Amino acid sequence: MALPKQLQSGFLPSELSFIAENEIVSIIPRQQLDAIELIDGPIPRMRPPQRAQVPLWLALLLKKQKRATIVPPSWLSVEELEVRAEEENRVDGSGEPSGFSALPYHWIALSDLILDAASDDVPDADTVRRLLRDLRETRQAKAREGLEVLEDKVLHMDNIGATEINEIRGIYSGTMDLLRQLQETRPDYDEDGDGDREMQEDGDSDG
Repeated sequence: MALPKQLQSGFLPSELSFIAENEIVSIIPRQQLDAIELIDGPIPRMRPPQRAQVPLWLALLLKKQKRATIVPPSWLSVEELEVRAEEENRVDGSGEPSGFSALPYHWIALSDLILDAASDDVPDADTVRRLLRDLRETRQAKAREGLEVLEDKVLHMDNIGATEINEIRGIYSGTMDLLRQLQETRPDYDEDGDGDREMQEDGDSDG
């Protein structure tokens, strides 16, 4: 199925997943594994039950081969996701929604990859999936409802993840283009209000 036109200038979901696979995660090897030379640097010899830090793509490969267990990131747990959900629903003193809760830049792709390949390594995986779905829907609603803070031409969207940016890229590009056009067509008046006075004088002369 073709992507909507406004999304065609962004990344494909598969491309974002490919990028996320370079993120470092922890694993527990099930057997001794020799050192591995990678472009980003060597990975020392791995011995169970000591944890090792490896790129996610390698963790997924070792998991598939049943040679390692993936240690879920600390944020990928029921307790941490419930905290994030509470933060997302918080309002400030003026009753306005709070900002976006802090999550890894590739949190959506990372959680999808880990849960798809290693759900048995994630405690309460079904609950984690539900919390992730609710969290994503809440954040999508925030993004759709408008600009959290719009001052001149600056958007304050802290803690937005890569997939979320990709999803709203077209929407906000169109919004900013419209705002720019409105700004360019708005008449310029000086601080003393001479513009208003000139318009009034023109009206009087016409009468």
